[in-house]
Amino acid sequence: QVQLVESGGGLVQPGGSLRLSCTGSGFIINSYAIGWFRQAPGKEREGVSCISSSDGRTYYADSVKGRFTISRDNAKNTVYLQMNSLRPEDTAFYYCAATRCQSNLVFTSWGQGTQVTVSS
Repeated sequence: QVQLVESGGGLVQPGGSLRLSCTGSGFIINSYAIGWFRQAPGKEREGVSCISSSDGRTYYADSVKGRFTISRDNAKNTVYLQMNSLRPEDTAFYYCAATRCQSNLVFTSWGQGTQVTVSS
């Protein structure tokens, strides 16, 4: 069964850091661009960051640029999202999916996500 599993969320104070992981199961993660998305309560899901499969080019939403870093570890079949200087507005469920960067195309089913809560 092809799936991507998110982990690493939690409760963190403003200004803190978290690292999210997206691990492929039955899926070679470097075969596709992988995107991180998030959905806050009452809001639509939005793209946060993406890393291409071909050249490792990275993309970020303006709201996270300079604070979040996406990376890929092919040996571990995992894509990471390092989140620094977290803000309350980063609170959301975070999901990963195979995608085409800078598009709304998603090629894998949404998983359960991992919850990030930024609060003092």
